[in-house]
Amino acid sequence: MKTPVNLKPFLAFTVMAIALTSPAGDFFVFVGTYTNALSRGIYVSRLDAATGHLSAPELAAETPSPCYLAISPGEKFLYAANSIPSFHGEKAGAISAFALDHTTGRLTLLNQRSSDGGGPCHVNIDGLGKLLLVANYGSGSVKSLQLNRDGSLGADGSRIQHQGSSVNPNRQTAPHAHGIYPDPSQRFALACDLGTDHVMIYRLDGATGTLAAHSSSAVPPGSGPRHLAFSPDGRFVHVINEMGCSATTFAWNAAAGELTPVETVSALPSGVSAQPGYTAAEILAVGSQVYATIRGHDSVSVFSADATTGRLTLLQNLPCGGKVPRGLGLDPSGRWLFTGNQNSDNVVEFSRDPQTGKLAPAGRELKIGSPVDVKFAAAF
Repeated sequence: MKTPVNLKPFLAFTVMAIALTSPAGDFFVFVGTYTNALSRGIYVSRLDAATGHLSAPELAAETPSPCYLAISPGEKFLYAANSIPSFHGEKAGAISAFALDHTTGRLTLLNQRSSDGGGPCHVNIDGLGKLLLVANYGSGSVKSLQLNRDGSLGADGSRIQHQGSSVNPNRQTAPHAHGIYPDPSQRFALACDLGTDHVMIYRLDGATGTLAAHSSSAVPPGSGPRHLAFSPDGRFVHVINEMGCSATTFAWNAAAGELTPVETVSALPSGVSAQPGYTAAEILAVGSQVYATIRGHDSVSVFSADATTGRLTLLQNLPCGGKVPRGLGLDPSGRWLFTGNQNSDNVVEFSRDPQTGKLAPAGRELKIGSPVDVKFAAAF
């Protein structure tokens, strides 16, 4: 029986609630990196969620600059955006598909495909595990690919070139797609474009693997939308603005596929304003909290989100434990949050209060070269 569309945001909330109350166990922590003298690809550590203990990181798969990761529903497969200047002679990056071993945490390459654009910086998967989405920062484009049953990358779906610019003469003279996300109903995909100050909304056809332009909504000029997170109940979208060091909240109309602006608030603590060198990076919505990283200020902000209005209130801002924090990851038990600190070559662990959502340094870290993204899968 097909699930009615209007129930799916509720189902998304239910899945999140289950994740945050799941028994503590062992999980693999996968870390995407920019490869260099200290990094050779995707790394893995084993987390004991009861204690927060981490095993020494090991190389899960050697692959060039797998900066952002996505794990399939069912956790059988992992996908990476390879931010490389060329792929098979084409001026484009690549997407890699891996099979995931839940006993060892090792990844086995299935296949690779071109991202059909420069600087792929984000990948995502639809809720059914049939479609992969990629955002290309350098070329300002998005692409969809079908996924085969064996987890490998299949036929091309759509490639859409963004158009436009915005007010910043240094960074917004052209489009720069920075993140792409399926909505909880799986009927739409939302793409943040830093160069145009817009969140683009596409109709998503899972059967054909295609995207079609639908609508868009703007953030304040010069903000530079980077990534977004749906509230657990699917009613709101929180966008982290890289250049403005701010978060814009929208109300999400899942039936119409439309965003309505609610507010924009600073992601920095009171008394601290955005300045050159400060750039917001990642956003994560969990329960009634929203988490964000700010590079330059090198901190993590914790917000409470009003369940009725979606408005954010800053609860806490604390040092990230390194330099230039990029990705954020919360383990499936909801107890441990991690930041990938690119310029200090460490992934830092924080304990999370399950009642307030506030963070405290756990006193543990993984030494990994140029870490960016953090994802989790069950360890058997």
